[in-house]
Formats: sequence, C-alpha cells, structure tokens
Amino acid sequence: MSAGSESAAIIGGGLAGSLLAILLARRGTAPIVIERSRPFSNAAPPRGRSINLALAARGIAALDRAGIFDEIEGLLIPMRGRMLHDERGGRRFVPYGQRRGEAIHSVSRSALNYTLYEIASRRYGVEYRFEHECVDFDTASGSAVIASPRGRELLDAAVAFAADGAGSSVRRALGRAGEINASEVPLDHGYKEFTFRSGSDGDFALDPNALHVWPRGDFMLIALPNLDRTFTATLFLPLEGDPSFANLHSRAIEQFFAANFADALPLMEDVEADWANHPTGYLGTVHCRPWRYRDRVALIGDAAHAIVPFHGQGMNAAFEDCAEIDALVAKHGSDWNLILREFEARRADNAGAIAEMALENYRVMRDHVRGDEFNLRTKAAFELERRFPDRFIPRYSMVMFHPEIGYAEAQRRGAAQDDLLDRLIGEARTLDEIDFERARGMLDRFFGSAARR
Repeated sequence: MSAGSESAAIIGGGLAGSLLAILLARRGTAPIVIERSRPFSNAAPPRGRSINLALAARGIAALDRAGIFDEIEGLLIPMRGRMLHDERGGRRFVPYGQRRGEAIHSVSRSALNYTLYEIASRRYGVEYRFEHECVDFDTASGSAVIASPRGRELLDAAVAFAADGAGSSVRRALGRAGEINASEVPLDHGYKEFTFRSGSDGDFALDPNALHVWPRGDFMLIALPNLDRTFTATLFLPLEGDPSFANLHSRAIEQFFAANFADALPLMEDVEADWANHPTGYLGTVHCRPWRYRDRVALIGDAAHAIVPFHGQGMNAAFEDCAEIDALVAKHGSDWNLILREFEARRADNAGAIAEMALENYRVMRDHVRGDEFNLRTKAAFELERRFPDRFIPRYSMVMFHPEIGYAEAQRRGAAQDDLLDRLIGEARTLDEIDFERARGMLDRFFGSAARR
C-alpha cells in the first residue's frame, strides 16, 4: 500500500523538519511532513521535558536564508555571557564575545517549533500528516514504513529527509538492515529540569541577559531566561557514583541544593516536586556514516549527528544542515543523488568536529571556568583578537558568532591557537605580564600574514 506519490517528504516535524519544509517550499518543492505527534498547539508544554535552546549566529543565518528571522526575533532573549556563581554566593560575569551583537539567545523549543510550523503550513501550504510515524524502512523499495490510524503503508516519495531526532527510527532501521554504520554513545551524566520563579516584583530574579552557571567540578547547574520572567534551570549530574542520580532521592535533594547551590535554592518553586515529577534525561552523541541511502533518503540534524548540549549548537548545526540543502537545491535542482552526496561531503567533518567540541565544553563549563587560568586565557584571547583581528578569533567566537567558518576549521584553528596561547602566556599570571608584541611574530608563523576569515 502506498502513502501517495510525493516529490519530497520530511520525516519529523520538529525544528529542523519544519525549517527544511519552509526552505524546500520556497524553492517550489511541495514537501509533506510526517509527524508522529498530535497536531501542534501553542499551549505551554509540560515543564521538565526539554533543555532550553540557545540560538546563535549559525541558526540565525539559516532563518535569515528562509526569510523568517524577523518573525522569530520576538521569541528570543539575548544572553551576552556566562554569570558564574561560586560556592560562597559570589558572581562573576564572563562575556561570550567583545563585539556588538556577539550574544546567544535563549528560546523556548515549543514556541519556536510552533512558529516554524505555522509559517510552513499557513504561508507555504506544507501538509503535515500528524499521528503518522515511521516504524521501519523497506530497503527493497527504498521507502519508509509509516504507521497511522489507517494502518501501515509505504511512503512513496522521490526523496525523504529523516529529521526524526536523536532516536531516529529511520537511522535505526537502516542500521539494522546493515545499510549504514551507526552508534549512539551515551554520556555518563544525565539531566533534570527545575523552575526558578520570577522575583517578588514580577521581574526576573536574576540577570536575564546571562546564562547562569553554577560549576561544581563533576556536576553543574545552569539557568536560562524565559519570556514569562522565570528561568528554566537544568542540573547536570553523573548517573552513577556520589553524588549522582542513582543515589539522590527527592527527600535529600533540598539538602543537596543547600550544600551546593545555596543562592539558587530560594529561587526554586518546589525543588522536591520538580525532582520527583520531572524525568531524568539522558544525553549522548550519535555517530553515523553514511548519512544517505541510495539517492532516496538523507539523515539530517540530530538523526545524523546528535550531540551533547554543552556548546549550544545542536539546533544551530541542524539549521545549518537545512541551509546547506537549500543551497544545493538552488545549485542542482532536483538531482537528489548529487544533492545528497554533496550534502554529506560538506557537512560530515563539521558534524564530527562540533560533537568533539561539545564534549570538551562540558568540562570547561562545569570545572575549568572556575580557575584563574581560564580567566587569563579568555582575556588574552580577547586581546589578541583586538590587536590582530585578521588572524585571531577565539575558538568559542568562531563556533558561536562566525557561520562563515566551518566547525572543522574552527576546531583546527582553535587547536593551533591553544598552542600559541600556551607559549605566549607561559608563567604569566596577569595580562600585563604577557608580551603581545611577541605574539605578532608567533601569529605569522602559525597562520601566515594573510587574513584568515
């Protein structure tokens, strides 16, 4: 039984699926979207089930490409740096960048998803087939098997994009069939969400233009602002050991917060209820090659390369996938074989690089940010960027604020710059002790005198 012949289908109506639907519709392709959930609603979702998202320059560039960023902008709260909370209640603000506009933006996943869906369906007439789920993949026909209230049927489309997330049914089915090599590598830390109430005056209880971090070595708490002037806080903690999700229980959680996050505890609506009622989330990295099957199917976003959330790039990388596909459709028309091959060739190394950098940034956020060495290196990197803007951009800035620099190039340059900083800083303990004139010759040797942007 066939679901009907379609020129293009998208399996998964989440963030990446809906943005890709908009981009394809603008190119004259009328995609259908297969979505397992019930019809989307703009009602507030249950709390405790998703990490707040951070939209950065790469994601903004993709939304701009679709001509819709102006409609998204009202959902965003800019965060210009990290506010670090120490064990004694002290706070220190560390900016993300030093140039105008160098900020990341807190955004509700559900609000963003609903807005993208509304644009796709109402403006571009994209058909969403709700309560339709990919449950298998028929390699003989090259078609996904779709289950719906009417039964099972094959999805008959010229090309299908699997945007069905980290637990992708398409990826797992292709893996079972031996058509791709895929692995899901779990992180040994999980997460649980909590809510920080607004202040007694109805305003934000913390600075809303910062991502708040309580780094504690092997675990951490973060908090991102919401438009209703609350914060969504997320505890990242080992799954096993002491302390861990395995040995903490709701009756002991208030004591745990009092000992480790004393200044956060008074902001929490009901820490014990949140602990009991919000599920423990699990994190991991997806490795997969190839991302395509014949010229019929391509995995995109988390389905192809899910990463841990500690660089705030999962959504941004998925949006960048969508922009790349759009550019290739503009270049090659409906030659899906060429488009899918070139898409993977352009994106796979970048996906691998951001996966590694996201894991590294977890160690930075939960531990390294507490030390004087991190503070000095951050200041030194900013000073190098000010003095030599054509040759030095801090790695974090390359990832977050420079979509023209691919993730793999940012990783390569970042490694070389770390080596340079090691040599330049040496035994220095303050910025005044660093010889920045010496850096000019070092940069020439590391990168050459030509601009690298």
